[in-house]
Amino acid sequence: MTPVPRPRREWHSLPFPLALLELKRQRELLRARNLYDTGGPAHERPRTPTPELLPYRSYDGSGYDPGDIDMGRAGTGFARNCAPRRSVPEDVEKGLRSPSPREVSRQLLRRSSGFRPASSLNLLAAAWIQFQNHGWFSHGTATAGEPLDVPLPEGDDWPRCPMLVPRSGTAAVPPTGPARPPVYENTVTHWWDGSQLYGSSEERCRDLRTGERGRLAVPDGRLPEETAPGRSGIDLTGFGNDYWVGLSLLHTLFAKEHNAICDRIAAARPTWGDERLFHTARLVNTAVMAKIHTLEWTPAMADRPVTRAAAHINWYGVLPARVRGRVGRFGRGEGLFGILGSPTDHHRAPYAMTEEFVSAYRLHPLVRDEYTVHSHRTGALVERTGFEQFHGRATRQAVDRWGWPDLLYSFGVMNPGDITLHNHPDCLRDYTRPGGERLDLGTVDILRDRERGVPRYTALRAALHRPPVSDFEELTGGNVGLAAELRELYEGRLDRVDTMVGLYAEPRPRGFAFSDTAFRIFMLMASRRLKSDRFFTTDYRPEIYTPEGMEWIERTGMTDVLLRHHPELARPLHGVRNAFSPWRKLRPGGSN
Repeated sequence: MTPVPRPRREWHSLPFPLALLELKRQRELLRARNLYDTGGPAHERPRTPTPELLPYRSYDGSGYDPGDIDMGRAGTGFARNCAPRRSVPEDVEKGLRSPSPREVSRQLLRRSSGFRPASSLNLLAAAWIQFQNHGWFSHGTATAGEPLDVPLPEGDDWPRCPMLVPRSGTAAVPPTGPARPPVYENTVTHWWDGSQLYGSSEERCRDLRTGERGRLAVPDGRLPEETAPGRSGIDLTGFGNDYWVGLSLLHTLFAKEHNAICDRIAAARPTWGDERLFHTARLVNTAVMAKIHTLEWTPAMADRPVTRAAAHINWYGVLPARVRGRVGRFGRGEGLFGILGSPTDHHRAPYAMTEEFVSAYRLHPLVRDEYTVHSHRTGALVERTGFEQFHGRATRQAVDRWGWPDLLYSFGVMNPGDITLHNHPDCLRDYTRPGGERLDLGTVDILRDRERGVPRYTALRAALHRPPVSDFEELTGGNVGLAAELRELYEGRLDRVDTMVGLYAEPRPRGFAFSDTAFRIFMLMASRRLKSDRFFTTDYRPEIYTPEGMEWIERTGMTDVLLRHHPELARPLHGVRNAFSPWRKLRPGGSN
């Protein structure tokens, strides 16, 4: 393979036009070399054509592609961004425990010096990415074989030695050869289709609907309660794992948004029945979420002029949004008018979420251990509380106690944690799920990458065409103390640094909440989620969405959604450029 020429300077240090061109070059390179199908060679993986392309999203993600009815369906396997030969799981006795994942959690992840805030963001940004992740990927809870055991060092206070961690779910597709990695099942749909809100099966979706006028069930302004054993206190929604107040806020908000869209479309089309209204509103609501993520959340997390411009180009093209709306689309390219409405293209491999994408989105440092609830009317402190009162079966009780407006306002003015080493929340390093399972998620996150064959940091960096780092000091951007910690724990082996550790340790571009290496994966997969989906490409048109739906998408951002359903938040949101940045704090007494 011909070596790829690299620029002398990192893209974020180039002048604006050159930086934009470099990002475009990188995305084209990643599309050409970093998409791998895990189903084996084409002749070993027969694909069934889709008999009919429906004008709406299916319940389980099937039927999006004319040549492959199962592409992106719930229950199909994760793909890869790294070559299969680089993605073989590590040996249980050697690799999985070298160094001990628990020691990585204890020495490098825990908040040893207190909470470090991400001052440019608010806590809705943390809740939002979990809300979106739950619609893109889940390895489920099924396990294969005996649990993995993690030895504990002397003096460790974990209640059981060794620590037992359930293995990842069973492979969706058996390995097709000794050099191919196992393929793990994605239990939700791979598409950007709002499955976290609507579910990944028809049965689940029907449970969430009223059966009238296309609406979701939101009695008395809130989602119903789960009725499954051990799930009381959690909202009934499409995907409710690891549920907490942050998710409840967004699930409820966008269930209300779905119903508002239904009402708008029904007013223009009074003869339409429940099913057609539901599916059309789902299309519109999902596109609103995709637009918010592309044009608001991503620029908040990567706040530079060039990344804001790149996000705009993804959605609208190089033209201003108002110009694109007036002239419409002509031609097939995505550069002038954006991905929306352009031809569908899977590039190198059939569309699927990837294991490396899951790894890059391990952003648990965003979560706080302590929370302050403030009045949305006066800004006065109402109460201080911990994560225990905000998550799992305590979720609905927390909403009852403090109410939507105060919680939304509090999330709008609180900072999440900085995504860096020594800032993993203690509440997730000793976390009990609603079913009673007790985990150190720091340990589990490290273990999962090794178990699933995600390359360690330096190998992943090389696979993503980034220049190598020569030593621990270069990795940490000259932080001598942190470099010494890494060198000691990894016994001087730079090539053994775990992916998540390296992503947290490397110096970030100015304005970035995450690393440049993680950004490479985000840049590739964010546009892929749009470009591979016919409902964002060939079927992104009024005939499918309705003119009213297209207008709704065009006119709606995160602030619009918030104020549509909570107009009482107008004062703290006044003048806020991005709803994921800190809102205006009210001074006690109600003034700004």
